[in-house]
This record gives sequence, C-alpha cells and structure tokens, in this order.
Amino acid sequence: MEILGSEILSNILYLIAQSLFIPVIIVVLIFITYAILSLGGFLTEYFSRTKFGVDKTEKLVRSISKSSTPEEMKEKVEESELQGHNKEILIKIISNHDIGTKSRRAIATKLIEEEELEFSSMTQKTDILVRLAPTVGLLGTLIPLGPGLAALGSGDLDTLSQALMVAFDTTITGLAAGSIAFIISGYRKKWYNDDLSILEAIVESTLEALDKCQRKESF
Repeated sequence: MEILGSEILSNILYLIAQSLFIPVIIVVLIFITYAILSLGGFLTEYFSRTKFGVDKTEKLVRSISKSSTPEEMKEKVEESELQGHNKEILIKIISNHDIGTKSRRAIATKLIEEEELEFSSMTQKTDILVRLAPTVGLLGTLIPLGPGLAALGSGDLDTLSQALMVAFDTTITGLAAGSIAFIISGYRKKWYNDDLSILEAIVESTLEALDKCQRKESF
C-alpha cells in the first residue's frame, strides 16, 4: 500500500513536471524575443545618445546663474544641448518663478522623482529578465532529463540524445536572454544615473537663480 501510494505521488509529480515543459519552452522563446527587441532599442539609443558632460553642465549652470530674469533663463535652457525632457522639467520649474521658494522646491523635487520613476520603469523589465531567464532555462533543462534518463534505462539512446539536445538548447537560450538583459540594464542604469545627477545639479542652480531674481523683485 505504501509502495502504491509512493508510486502514485511520483506519477503525479512526473505529470506536473512534463506538463510544464511546453509552457517553459514558450516562455523561453518569449524571453529571447524580448531580449533581441530590447537590444535593438538599446543600440538605437546608444548611437543616438548625446552625452551632456561636465563642461556643458558647467556652462549651462553659469548661464542660468548670470541670467537676470526667468525669461532669460528659459532662453538659455532652450539653447542648450540638454535632452528634450530635461528641458521641459527646467522650463516648468522656471515657469513657477512667481510662487514661494518652498513651493517651487517641492515642485522641482516631485519632477525629479517622476524622472527617477520613469528611468526605473525603463530598466525594470530587463532587470526581471536577468533573474528569470536563466531560471526558466534551467527548468527547460531539467524537465526533459526525466524522460531522457528513463530512455537510457531502456537502452533508447535516440530519445536520450534528443532530450539532452533540447535541455542544452533551452539552457543556452535562457542564459543568452539573461546576458543580453544584463548588459542593457547595466548600461542604461549608468546613463540614467548620470542624467539624473546632471539634472539635479542644474535644477539646484536654477532654483538658486530664481531665488535671487525673486529677492531682487521684492526690493
């Protein structure tokens, strides 16, 4: 009775494992397809990206600091080589020159937080892929080994070799998807951290310049 119960449980586990094989293969194919598409987007971003370095940041900060009016600040921002979205953030901050210092700083903080969330969401999918793709690939490796080992016991080497080929192919595909996602996430996080650092520096100088303009107007 105990042996029969153990055999039934083993058969249930076997059926569950084998029923997962097709879904696992489909998920691995989805992962590698998404990784390749993401790589295309990444390469496009890489070649179209213009670095706004320290020298350009210093030049813009000085231009904003020397501006005597908010309108002049907007002109300096528009003329700069900043990315379009960063320009929108700065112009929105400058457009709120007529409110209090604390309120203006609160708006600036919120805008930067939204930018951080946007950058985080852009790397989140590839971060998930880095963790899941090798795991799913491993599942696709282990599941065919059950029938393969059973075939080995009965001397069916063709079934064993086929199972091993599927197992290795799934592992390679999962690792490839995870590796591509790892490279994309790594580069993008570095880019976006640099962008945020530059944006925060320029926003801080803009707030300081607006405070100076506001004090002049109050006299």
